[in-house]
Amino acid sequence: MTQTISELLEAAADRALPVVRGIDDGQLDRRTPCAEYDVRALVNHLFQVVVNFQALAAREEADFSQEPDFVTGDWRGRFGAETARLVQAWGVPGAEEGTTGQMGLPARTVGLMVLGDLTVHAWDLARATGAEFAPDPGVVEEVGQGLAALAPQAREMKVFGEPFPVGAGATAFERVLAVTGRDPGWRPAGG
Repeated sequence: MTQTISELLEAAADRALPVVRGIDDGQLDRRTPCAEYDVRALVNHLFQVVVNFQALAAREEADFSQEPDFVTGDWRGRFGAETARLVQAWGVPGAEEGTTGQMGLPARTVGLMVLGDLTVHAWDLARATGAEFAPDPGVVEEVGQGLAALAPQAREMKVFGEPFPVGAGATAFERVLAVTGRDPGWRPAGG
């Protein structure tokens, strides 16, 4: 049986939270696999995604026009609270039905988008900070199918880079990373 978005998000959050909580303040200016983001900017982006996709689950307006600075005070604890709210928002009966967002996409597709962001950006942050990260296999399976379908439009919108070439022996998650334009072997300079 197909897992719900809420169940998948819970599994993804369980893997992402240790990475985010393990970020030391001294690592916030490190480069990430997302060339336009350092660790601080990527944490802020991920926070914004987590908060806005709560609104999308509830069929409310989401505002991606500004990226507030979430990396203040107990931001690690707040990130845990916001991901719990995300899981809860997508667990409300009917959250996966119909359409949501300005583009009127199927709600489950929108849920898979935030699932992809949470999983891939957790990997980005882990790579940038030297943390261990192994995504949930069920999440990888769902995200792989969803992101492959969204990839052409995501590239057109400059959300994904061109696919990174990987060999036949690439893992399912390496293929997910590659479809988003990431080099699965990325390491920080000197790392």
